[in-house]
Amino acid sequence: MGDIADAYIDRILMGKATAGQMNKRRKNTMSTINQPTKVITGKCRLSYSHVWDAVSIDGNSEPKFGACIIVPKSDKATVKKIRAAVEAAVQDGIKSKWRGKKPANLKLPLRDGDEERPDDEAFAGCYFLNANSKIRPGIIDLAKHEIMDTSEVYSGCYCRFSVNFYPFSTSGNNGVAAGLNNIQKVADGAPLGGRSRAEDDFDDDYEDEDFGDLD
Repeated sequence: MGDIADAYIDRILMGKATAGQMNKRRKNTMSTINQPTKVITGKCRLSYSHVWDAVSIDGNSEPKFGACIIVPKSDKATVKKIRAAVEAAVQDGIKSKWRGKKPANLKLPLRDGDEERPDDEAFAGCYFLNANSKIRPGIIDLAKHEIMDTSEVYSGCYCRFSVNFYPFSTSGNNGVAAGLNNIQKVADGAPLGGRSRAEDDFDDDYEDEDFGDLD
């Protein structure tokens, strides 16, 4: 009876632990359940960063904040979430934008870096998507403190992104676009675009030994 009772208690405790984990998971994913077009990515790389200042792509369009989000193909969980959110946006578009039918030649946001950017090492083994917003995204660190120093978030660093996908139909072009919500920086990385950061260039402990009193 003792062994049976112990096994029974173990099952109860395991059940409680599982329930606790499930409750935490439900809490963390409630927004994505209620918003099937919203995704919180895993660790991705930021490129073509315009997260601090809005820019106009052609000089005539409305300035927007934006980022190219590089998603490792190995991050299957993030890729799966993005594809599901894009499909949800497609279904929204069928109802609200495209008169009940899925258009041919639909433009989708998730693109293959190996195919479209074969000469760029940063895109090797990755997907990528461009996300934009009229409003500057919220930008925080791992401690969830707002980042104010613009040099801290740059093309090449690693972040998690909050992105919302939505359908569009403009001037005969139909597809799904990505809206940039918020960013959480998780790690530094080699700057992209050939520009280094000042703090990386001068990271040694400099001592003024070579320059004596010039008077």
